[in-house]
Amino acid sequence: MPGSANLNIMMKAARKAGRSLVKDFREVENLQVSMKGAGDFVSRADIAAEETLKEELLGARPTYGWLGEEGGELPGKDPTRRWIVDPLDGTTNFLHGMPHWAISIALEHKGQIVAGVVFDAAKDEMFYAEKGEGAWLNDSQRLRVSGRHKMIESVFATGLPFGTRPGLPETLQDLARVLPVTAGVRRFGSAALDLAYVAAGRYEGYWERGLHSWDLAAGMLIVKEAGGLVEPINPDADILEDGEILCANEPVFTQFAKVIRKG
Repeated sequence: MPGSANLNIMMKAARKAGRSLVKDFREVENLQVSMKGAGDFVSRADIAAEETLKEELLGARPTYGWLGEEGGELPGKDPTRRWIVDPLDGTTNFLHGMPHWAISIALEHKGQIVAGVVFDAAKDEMFYAEKGEGAWLNDSQRLRVSGRHKMIESVFATGLPFGTRPGLPETLQDLARVLPVTAGVRRFGSAALDLAYVAAGRYEGYWERGLHSWDLAAGMLIVKEAGGLVEPINPDADILEDGEILCANEPVFTQFAKVIRKG
């Protein structure tokens, strides 16, 4: 599926950074890591991937702004456009040798996400979307959310707070309400891939709190373009500013949202 020039730039950058990450992943036991916080590690590979993405994206569009997990925010000469990038979503999986992590790149224009790429380099799965153009996997597979209608037949994904991160009581309360009325809940450790999997129909829905804009920006557009519904958990909140999200296919969304929002 041919995309815009910007989308092609994003996909090219993701593949370049992905090749480097895959190489490092094969030698994960040799990686040097430093501690950012309790249970939260950043690897040399993570920082190198962000530098690669910055070189590719800002090299092609030098006037755009930048928001990255490791490098923070850089204003651009064009105040209306900004790259929002997570170079390695699923760092803990990466460092433990588990092949479930992704590169996430979004393009924001006038406060709206207009293009998104989530690249699972370990499995060579490129999920991508542009606003109004649908969502796609690799070269030609159109993404559509699941068609299941019943919560009890549906599988959902979430994240679980670890270390000293806040939100554990709320998450445990969520699970106590969700588990009895569904076919199960998965916690795979990458918000970007959780969203991509909803878009691909592998999960019926996903919810999580305490995230950052770079975790969510690309994936939420991919879900929307695949026919899913995306809202903040608190209806008055803003997903990218507040870092909380719930999404699902249309048939189960209302019931799912009621279950989560009971807390």
